[in-house]
Amino acid sequence: MEDILKILNKIENPLIFLSKNSYKNLAVVRDLERTMSGFLDELKSAFLSHHDEASSTEIPEDVIDELRKTFRGFDSLSISDKKKRIDNAFVYIKELQSSCSGQSRRIPSDTVGIPDNLAIQTKQSMNECFRKLSADVQYIKGIGPKIAALLSRKGLRNVEDMLYFLPRRYEDRRHIKTISSMGIGVRETVIGTIMGVGIQRYRNRRVLEVTIDDGTGLLTAKWFQGNFSYLGKKFKPGEKVILTGGVKIYLLGKDMLHPDYEILDENDDELLHFKRIVPVYSETEGLHQKYIRKIMMRVVDDYSPCISSPIPDEICGRNNLVDIDYAIRNVHFPDHDQDIEALNDLRSPARRRLVFDELFFFELGMALKRKGHLFEPGISFTTGGALVKKFYDILSFELTGAQKRVIGEIEADMSRAFPMNRLLQGDVGSGKTVVSMAAMVAACESGYQAAIMAPTEILVAQHFNNIRKWADELGIKAAILTGKMKAADRKRVIKGIESGDTNIVVGTHAIIQEGVDFKNLGFVVVDEQHRFGVIQRAALRGKGTNPDVLVMTATPIPRTLAMTVYGDLDISVIDEMPPGKKPIKTKVFYEKGRDKVYDIIRRETGKGNQAFIVYPLVEESEALDLKDATSMAAHLREDIFPDLHVGLIHGRMKGTEKEAVMTDFKHGGLDILVATTVIEVGIDIPTASLMVVEHAERFGLSQLHQLRGRVGRSGLESYCALIAQHKGSMDARKRLRVMEQTNDGFRIAEEDLLIRGPGEFMGTKQSGLPDFRVASILRDASTLNEARREAFLLVEKDPDLENPEHEALKEVLMKRWETRLEIAKTG
Repeated sequence: MEDILKILNKIENPLIFLSKNSYKNLAVVRDLERTMSGFLDELKSAFLSHHDEASSTEIPEDVIDELRKTFRGFDSLSISDKKKRIDNAFVYIKELQSSCSGQSRRIPSDTVGIPDNLAIQTKQSMNECFRKLSADVQYIKGIGPKIAALLSRKGLRNVEDMLYFLPRRYEDRRHIKTISSMGIGVRETVIGTIMGVGIQRYRNRRVLEVTIDDGTGLLTAKWFQGNFSYLGKKFKPGEKVILTGGVKIYLLGKDMLHPDYEILDENDDELLHFKRIVPVYSETEGLHQKYIRKIMMRVVDDYSPCISSPIPDEICGRNNLVDIDYAIRNVHFPDHDQDIEALNDLRSPARRRLVFDELFFFELGMALKRKGHLFEPGISFTTGGALVKKFYDILSFELTGAQKRVIGEIEADMSRAFPMNRLLQGDVGSGKTVVSMAAMVAACESGYQAAIMAPTEILVAQHFNNIRKWADELGIKAAILTGKMKAADRKRVIKGIESGDTNIVVGTHAIIQEGVDFKNLGFVVVDEQHRFGVIQRAALRGKGTNPDVLVMTATPIPRTLAMTVYGDLDISVIDEMPPGKKPIKTKVFYEKGRDKVYDIIRRETGKGNQAFIVYPLVEESEALDLKDATSMAAHLREDIFPDLHVGLIHGRMKGTEKEAVMTDFKHGGLDILVATTVIEVGIDIPTASLMVVEHAERFGLSQLHQLRGRVGRSGLESYCALIAQHKGSMDARKRLRVMEQTNDGFRIAEEDLLIRGPGEFMGTKQSGLPDFRVASILRDASTLNEARREAFLLVEKDPDLENPEHEALKEVLMKRWETRLEIAKTG
């Protein structure tokens, strides 16, 4: 019986290995069912041979069958269910050992070892899987260079891309109906033999008709458009076809208009194309559903075990997550009993696991970044010193409670010995500049330089005017640096920066150019950060040695976006406006109401106030039927308001010209300033009480909110008139309604996100918005919260992912996100 005991040991040893260290190896085991099935066949044969030699030896077939059942579907089970199955397997193995006529002498486990074909994913095998997943699609069986070129149009370049090329919808073809039993007005699936193909005419319209018969009745499929020559050749009388579509009655027969179809042949695998829930993928020219489905089945079968997601078992359990291999298989080819509505609503357990997986690894990287354990130590500033207190004393106003709270949060970060990375959100006019100045003063008092980078020369000049006034009173030196300064002035400023004589530098992207070297940069402020690319922000950060970074925005960012784009940053919000600030009354006007808008302009300028009129274009365009700033400024000056002073400013003007116009407007030399969106950010004119936006339907919500924020900067009652064209889209009308309803920047941002979606909301790819393959931060907001909570909790317990059970987790994290983690350093 020693041969039977050896086989039992071959079965038992891998299970002993898997059960060690709290079953940590279970997360990456593969093909256990197939391996054990081979061993059990071998075991049964051994018992049979002994039964032939001595009929007194009974074959314990029932126990072998039960043991076989414990491994059935093993790979697709959750970790907790795998544990239970292994525990049960030990019971059956012990029973089989006892059945060997009392000869239960165990063979030492090291004489048998772990079988080679049990693919425990050690680091070596994980690397092998990473290699397979990164392989070019042309090397997948059945693809080749020609099909690979077609797939590349979809961005599918390697095996992993293919596995995450998920169906866009699912077709319920589980139930094949007979033609006679099909319901009218219902989407049905039917199989029949093609009886006839022809082109008919209905009221001078050509229609391709294909008639099929399934033995219970006739059905006519009709196509009113398409390449009839191509389609007609696809359908041949006598062939079988499967049709899926809405059923209609025409005269006395049943019709389907433009149904989905597949021509069937004898070699078709019925389980792939019908009698099941069928995945429908996004197509490209030259690649159609049936072919894509066959490719995807092959890819899923051959490569899905390579997708590794060693998320700890307790996290999977808490969040009811299915196994990752099961998820990949089921999201492509759902089990027969799946809920078709949940699949098409993207709510299936399989898709949820993939969403959680993607968001968890992203948030894990963000948690590590935020914890400060991946990067070098920073500066521990002294905060709350005499110079900072003096700064508060020279202010002509009392800080709001929100400003005081945020300054406290920033100072707490600055006092720590690793770099601060904080996002400061505050609506237009909430007082972000004074908060950033308090932090820069603290940095200067600790012996370091500070820099603030803003996107436009106008905004830089405005910041500099405020900062220089405060700096002069505090006895510290501030300087301005822009790209359009005279060479001599630029040289003098750079010399002061290099020597350390200049404490605070205010500038455009000129600050980050080569040849600008700080002596001791310790604190960086990036204003209106969404205007700068990742590389620009990184360059400013690189001017110092791990300086503290404060990024500011007056464009409120919804919480779900902030958790992804700025998931590694601490977030401060100034959610309180200075006392006395009144909401800006906003109304939408159409072309017929233009005279009313002009009356409002006269009324406000008659009070001694000033008005902005913003246009989308600098000059007239042949391609666009839009009013432009240049010609409209002349029209307003000459024909509408000849008695008022009308000025013009736009982005094509020289810096000195723009500065002269803004100075004239600020000092009351102009009543009306006609402008483009160059004045969107940071312009502060206390006597401006009216903002008029022409072609308002052309602007985004956040942009409209920023433009509106240029008025109402003092205690004046202020107004915003949005002139729109009736031909605007539904989304445009939604935006304008929101502007009328609220002045709350955060509500506006949420609405803007819903209307435009995350990518367009953030602008360019340089925005830092993660390119998720499965997850949507709008649709999957609740899963994002769960994944973030679990990731941050795990990093709290194991800040460097050093625990042995997290080794595979760390490996997968670095493989998936190594480049994005580095980019995340820039904020």
